[in-house]
Amino acid sequence: MIKQPAYLKKGDKIAIVCPAKKLPKPIDYGISVLQSWGLEVVIGQSVTASHHQFAGTDQLRAQDLQQFLDDISVKAIIAARGGYGTIRIIDELDFTLFKINPKWIIGFSDITVLLSHLNADLKMQSIHGQMPYTFDESTPEALESLRKALFGEVDVYNYSSEFTNREGNVSGELIGGNLTLLLAVEGSVSEMDYSNKILFIEDVGEHEYAIDRMMRTLKRNGKLKDLKALVVGAFNELGEESIAFGQSPEEVIWELVKEYDYPVCFNFPSGHISDNRAMVLGKTVNLSIEKNKVIFKY
Repeated sequence: MIKQPAYLKKGDKIAIVCPAKKLPKPIDYGISVLQSWGLEVVIGQSVTASHHQFAGTDQLRAQDLQQFLDDISVKAIIAARGGYGTIRIIDELDFTLFKINPKWIIGFSDITVLLSHLNADLKMQSIHGQMPYTFDESTPEALESLRKALFGEVDVYNYSSEFTNREGNVSGELIGGNLTLLLAVEGSVSEMDYSNKILFIEDVGEHEYAIDRMMRTLKRNGKLKDLKALVVGAFNELGEESIAFGQSPEEVIWELVKEYDYPVCFNFPSGHISDNRAMVLGKTVNLSIEKNKVIFKY
């Protein structure tokens, strides 16, 4: 059973940390948005720290996150950005007090490592959603979806898909995140159980062949055959190929799952895009998929 942290209310504290890459710009706008939601914002040391490309040393980033995991006055922790580095500190974290007083953890991209660990090892819901670094580039809809997820308000996503979906109606537990990072935790205690789940995937800056390789790895590991549904988010900013690969990310993914009979939707508004809607991992969702239309409801 996946547990749910308490929803936020006005006056609650939310901490901002940088578990991975350092910030190249201020996040004043992101802080102001969180404050406009009635939250008290606490800033971790890692937000202003720098060590090569990281937001401080591994030790500093781990200690910074640990501080807020243990602090019962903090009701949520949001990563300022992703990048690379969360996997370097995940095994240094102690979740003993977190399990007694759970809280929402929010982020996406590299933060998938942490979100996956919460689902797999701690059986705890978390939120794949916008981070302060991306708030100023976000659509209002994406930010509102994050606010609703944190405050426990019902949300529904309706959108049209350019790539043809496989139709169906299904309810199930949502798992997933950044495809590269899902592969990075394969075989570890942070690897989620894919069986009978609705899997969400997205990625950025990858070559088509790399997407093909990662999806084939999941298939060979048996991760794709027993899904309830597959939700394909944005696969954007593709790496240039000297020789054309010949398939788009959507075509790659469809080729590998078309033999199964579960619903599949493409172009979902989530990932490294401005309209990055909040995905509550571990929560039961209802998914209604038509040929080119999708309704996603918590």
